[in-house]
Order: sequence, then C-alpha cells, then structure tokens
Amino acid sequence: MDVFVLVIKYSHQGQDEVLYPVLLRSDSELVLVDCGYAGSLPLLQEAANKYGLSSDNLTGIIITHHDIDHMGGLKELKAAYPKVKVYASETEAPYISGRKKSLRLQQAEALYNTLPGEQKAWAWQFQESLKAVQPVNVDVVLTEKEVPASWGNIQIIPTPGHMPGHFSIYIPQSKTLVAADAVVAEQDELELANPTYTLNLEQAVASVRKLQQLDVDRIICYHGGVVENDIGEKLQKLVARYTPSQPAPFVAEEPQEVSSPVCYAHLKEFREGF
Repeated sequence: MDVFVLVIKYSHQGQDEVLYPVLLRSDSELVLVDCGYAGSLPLLQEAANKYGLSSDNLTGIIITHHDIDHMGGLKELKAAYPKVKVYASETEAPYISGRKKSLRLQQAEALYNTLPGEQKAWAWQFQESLKAVQPVNVDVVLTEKEVPASWGNIQIIPTPGHMPGHFSIYIPQSKTLVAADAVVAEQDELELANPTYTLNLEQAVASVRKLQQLDVDRIICYHGGVVENDIGEKLQKLVARYTPSQPAPFVAEEPQEVSSPVCYAHLKEFREGF
C-alpha cells in the first residue's frame, strides 16, 4: 500500500489552516482518508495531481470520525464520484449519515450559554457551519477484523476519545500510522487534538497508549503533518503529560454525550482541535 500525504491549505472562518488528508493506493484501489471542509474538491484534485494521481480514480473515502474538517467535503465528492464507497466505523456511521445529531454540534450548543457576549457571534456562526455539513450514507463499516482485502495489509486501529468511534490506520509494510485526530503535531512534538474539547480525555490517552504498541517510523497527523523522529519518546512524553500525578485536564463524564460546559477561552484552539 502506497501512502501519499496531501497538503490542503484553507482560509476558514477568518483563519489560515493546513490539513493533511492521505491517499492510500493499492494495485486496484485509490482511497482518500478524510476530505476537509466543504469546497475541498478542487484543492484535493490539485494536491493529488502533484503525485501524478487523479481524484477521478478514487474508489473509496474513509472518514475517521464525524467532524466538519474531516467530512465537510464528503457530499460534493460523493456527488462528483457516485460510485466511490464511503467507509467509517459503526459508531460514527449514524452521525455521518445524519441519523444522529452531530456530537460536536451538541457540544457547541451546550457551551453557548456559558460564553461571554463578545464570543457568542463567533460561536453562533460555528454552530451554523456545523449544521451545514451535509450527511452522506456510509457504504461499508470498517472494524479491526473487517478491512477490504483489495486494500492489502492495512490495519484499522480504534482510537476513541476525540470522538467515540474515531479510528486510525496502520500500514505495517512502511511502519506508517495515519493518526487522524488521535494525535496532532505541534512544533515537531505530539499532543492530543485540543484536549479541552475532547469528548473523553481518558479514552483519548488510552488510545495513545495503544499506539505505543505499534512499530511506527512515521506518523501522519491530520493537524500538523508528518512526524518521523523519536516517535516512541514523543508518544511517551504525551502520555506522561496526562498522568494522574499531574493536574488533570477536563474529562467528559459521559463519553457518549457532550462534554460539560467549559469556557471558549481560545476559540482558535477550539476550531483547530477537530
């Protein structure tokens, strides 16, 4: 399985942002892992072309979890390529398909009344952008034991916490981990994806411990890009930052529900943590 890291630059809600979707290519498949915001199709096409690849040859789209920056562009991709199959976990599929209300939207709504007045306009706009995400049916549910044979030797690694059904993808042949939002890269270090707004911090840290068991030479973070040096040490430092001996960041009491109200003190961090 060949792995191609796409670099997609956005200006979203007044902020510049870079996301790193991934293309996976086997002998018979070309599969996109996560697809950015609405309007991403031409950006994805341009990024794929840099590798001599064409989005016209897509056979599948994997959505690692339901969040606006991971599936906002899914509807237009499915419209452009109706034969492309959409893959996701069983837990995330109802949110992606619209059968259940977005957990991120539930979280944003629960927090809204706790905000100072000067932050409410942005927060309202953020809620509206979440409501505008178009649902798409999931064609195939992925599990640790059920991955299309045509993809070759890749592994689905459940990494809940950021979202209940979040998963990462491991390619043993190249020792590559497509982390999605299980971890993010910040100044060549690893961190959780905005831990203040992670739906279950304890699960998220446990997921990092799971990743420590893999033989990894390269981690591709959806936020922050590629990390290739001292991965074991960086994962251990990340886990150590969230040990009980240190002041514990916010943990949602109910992992399947929205988090308790906290302050939107850093709106940019809230947005970038998805």
